[in-house]
Amino acid sequence: MAQAEIRRAFSRAAPRYDAVADYQREVGKRLLAGLPWSELSGRVLDLGCGTGHGSALLSHAFAGLEVTALDFALPMVQRLFSAPPALPLKVCADAQQLPLRDGCFDFCWSSLALQWCDPAQVFGEIARVLKPGGRLALTTLGPATFAELRQAFAAVDSYRHTIDFCDEGPLREALLQAGLKTVRWERRSIALYRPDVRSLLAGVRELGANRIANVQPEQRRSGLMGKAAWQRLQQAFETLRTARGLPLTYDTFFIYAEK
Repeated sequence: MAQAEIRRAFSRAAPRYDAVADYQREVGKRLLAGLPWSELSGRVLDLGCGTGHGSALLSHAFAGLEVTALDFALPMVQRLFSAPPALPLKVCADAQQLPLRDGCFDFCWSSLALQWCDPAQVFGEIARVLKPGGRLALTTLGPATFAELRQAFAAVDSYRHTIDFCDEGPLREALLQAGLKTVRWERRSIALYRPDVRSLLAGVRELGANRIANVQPEQRRSGLMGKAAWQRLQQAFETLRTARGLPLTYDTFFIYAEK
């Protein structure tokens, strides 16, 4: 995956991220509520921390945690420096090559970061830095994510407009190969609604989630969309409108595991 391009997208999104991250906050709350363990203690890694919502959730839910928040986009990490001193240690690094010693964490939390990486590499690194018996709570996106976006754009052109999200089978295999044992696995379809196409696309773009990778130049649109194409896109989206607005579905995996 073109990590440099994705890093730039999230770096640009950092100043506006909290204002448009409704889905990310909701998923974080659900991940916390679904924890199969009643207590957490010790050293915690928030992997792909963004602006620190997960670190804050964990610190408020469990007293005495020593949280290390890590993200590969420096502007995201820099926003954490406005957090209270108790929150958290900050690291700017790649989840696929953690600059952390083996077996140094009791728990790893990672919400909506895995889909931008190679799952096998990330699970391998998580397993490496967890202590024996260490725990993992993670969310990522499945292949039905942005189904409405792909359907609507199919009426406009043949370019790719989203990344290919990993399905459950390969994710389970990567987790197993890393030496992590599944404790609980849930899959939920979560829809957000926007009043119009412009606000729907802006929300995706401002989160940095419009990046695609491993795609040849001829497979992606290189310029602005023309007026006729924009009208076709709006018409295609209107066929999907509900009473709540235009839907955008996030196919969300909630994964809990132990080493």
